[in-house]
Amino acid sequence: MKISAVIFDWAGTTVDYGCFAPVQAFMEIFQSYGIHVTMEETRKPMGLLKWDHIKTMLEMPEIKSQWIKRYGKEPTDKDVDIMHTQFTSSLLKILDQFVDIKPYVLETIRELRNMGIRIGSTTGYTDEMMQIVVSKAKENGYSPDFWITPNQVNNYGRPYPYMIFENMKALHISSVSEVIKVGDTISDIKEGTAAGVISVGILEGSSLMGLTKQEYEQLSETEKAERKKQLTKEYKAAGASYVISHMGELPALIKKIEAY
Repeated sequence: MKISAVIFDWAGTTVDYGCFAPVQAFMEIFQSYGIHVTMEETRKPMGLLKWDHIKTMLEMPEIKSQWIKRYGKEPTDKDVDIMHTQFTSSLLKILDQFVDIKPYVLETIRELRNMGIRIGSTTGYTDEMMQIVVSKAKENGYSPDFWITPNQVNNYGRPYPYMIFENMKALHISSVSEVIKVGDTISDIKEGTAAGVISVGILEGSSLMGLTKQEYEQLSETEKAERKKQLTKEYKAAGASYVISHMGELPALIKKIEAY
């Protein structure tokens, strides 16, 4: 087997350790409506198109209950539209502060390209958001061969497979068996499995882990191992083919897959 392309997610996978930019904006918007949301609730739909993310949160029983108690009715799609507009405005103000490249990414990208592997990407961000992210990431040393947003596939983002198929088209890949999708959320894994490609979950700095680099490094080795074990189960339950601790493990994994 030959791997011809790796398709990466962005926030939490290649940039923004812990995926904190959207989390901060989501929590601020719900708070502005007088709705208390937890970090766990906010992160659960991570990876979806942001409109879908807000709608999914509003459908969570505890959040919906708070909304009904406060506003006397269930949230509607119009409410989602308004919140999404506010969310977008909030995120765009801070997004350029959350495009630091994660550890091991630049070295790994160089190694993959030396192996003849093309680099693609998908995201839950919109076109407008990605104009900021792509430009800033390039300044910081990371620039994939192709990027796409849900806007470019009629908003059929994750878990739909269409962004992956557009990557394959642009990168001239003829078979899903030649493609690996790497991401840091359950939505990433479901996107990969829907497309029929090899799906790889990443642990350190992921949205699923939900910790800053400092918070992670302050954990004991036992605590790190326990968290990784639990998150690996979650990735596997979603359909992940493999799970790696960090990006630096990816080249060796690819060589292992190709050796089969």
